[in-house]
Amino acid sequence: MSLPSIAIIGRPNVGKSTLVNRLCQSNDAIVFDKPGVTRDRTYQNASWGGKEFQIIDTGGLVFEDDSEFLPEIRTQVYLALEEASLALFVVDGNQGVTDGDLSIAKWLRNSTCKTIVAVNKCESSSIGVSLASEFWKLGLGEPYPVSAIHGSGTGDLLDLVIDRLPQSYDLEYKEDKIMMSIIGRPNVGKSSLLNAICGKQRAIVSDISGTTTDSIDTLIEKDSHLWKIIDTAGIRRKKNVKYGTEFFGINRAFKSIDRSDVCLLVIDAIDGVTDQDQKLAGRIEEQGRSCVIVINKWDLIEKNSSTIYQVEKKLRSKLYFLHWSKMIFISALTGQRVENIFEHALSAVNQHRRRVTTSVFNEVLKDAVTWKSPPTKRSGKQGRIYYGTQVRNSPPTFTLFVNEPKLFGITYRRYIEKQIRLNLDFEGTPIILLWRGKQQRALEKEIAKNNIKTIQKSL
Repeated sequence: MSLPSIAIIGRPNVGKSTLVNRLCQSNDAIVFDKPGVTRDRTYQNASWGGKEFQIIDTGGLVFEDDSEFLPEIRTQVYLALEEASLALFVVDGNQGVTDGDLSIAKWLRNSTCKTIVAVNKCESSSIGVSLASEFWKLGLGEPYPVSAIHGSGTGDLLDLVIDRLPQSYDLEYKEDKIMMSIIGRPNVGKSSLLNAICGKQRAIVSDISGTTTDSIDTLIEKDSHLWKIIDTAGIRRKKNVKYGTEFFGINRAFKSIDRSDVCLLVIDAIDGVTDQDQKLAGRIEEQGRSCVIVINKWDLIEKNSSTIYQVEKKLRSKLYFLHWSKMIFISALTGQRVENIFEHALSAVNQHRRRVTTSVFNEVLKDAVTWKSPPTKRSGKQGRIYYGTQVRNSPPTFTLFVNEPKLFGITYRRYIEKQIRLNLDFEGTPIILLWRGKQQRALEKEIAKNNIKTIQKSL
């Protein structure tokens, strides 16, 4: 699938991410009054005048400075420009032309990519033209005044953009994308895993905690399936997170869990399962997402023939929330078993979306009750399961109609779930069992009956 791409390029804090949100009519790019918020290149789709295209947001470009993350950010900008059909060079109209702007302009003049200069922070249309005129000296053609905050001038800018984009391009549209989020604590190797999956430097990798500040979406095609892979910011304990870049990044990470078909929960093989890993596992289970547990840095562990079994048993004892998940041991650095992730993730997604016929489900229930009868309370009353049916999928949800839900304790409910999994699989996805009694069913019928009467009266 290919859309023409527009790379947003400029110094730090000139309003690139704000302009991206304006052009894409979204709030997906993190905007914060601090340099270095955007580090990796992030993609968003946009459309104007009936034409679709892709916006690539990049970090602030600074030459001749190799301090923290700046060389990696430059690499990301270079990669964005290589794949772009057009570069949108964003400058600050209030600050005027700076040495940084001149350095970037010199670099862009040596590039084969078409460039448009967008002079941001020109809120006043009358003064904006005057502010923009100074940027003729960049040697990149006519500068266009815009205001990313207020939106003035952005319509004219988009008219110019689509006029300079390729007039024809191949667009292979596939609606059914599989959303796969990479979730984990800081420094467990999420960005390294994304790069290993994509086979290229898609995200900045560093030993510094908090390197990834935003959720990075990447589209790849694998075995005739289109995957949207989301690398997220490392999630630390809430008390350690201050308002700012990390706060926004973690919120995006939680939203990524909510919109995913499958989550890759990445665990550091050296550190093992921490309290924060357990909380993330609980979050995945609460949101009803399918999951594959990925144990990274397995190449750094000294092992023998029984090590993997011992380690898995220890890890699973702490990740009991996800007892139904497949666990895979990999090395994002060497690529060991990375290819297997897609196989397990696809299986988990299929189980997550799966539906079972009522007849098959009731056969399983019947066998389960035959092997182990429902418990009898001291009062002499015994639980009875009449029948069950699947009411929805993603995650698979079943309603069991019984005489009285209180008669079924947690132990027997777990037994029923275990029997369902033994006979119907569902590996990789949570399943939800809803227990409904006679009185509840009678009440629902009465409500439905009264609603029908109310409708008839209104007619």
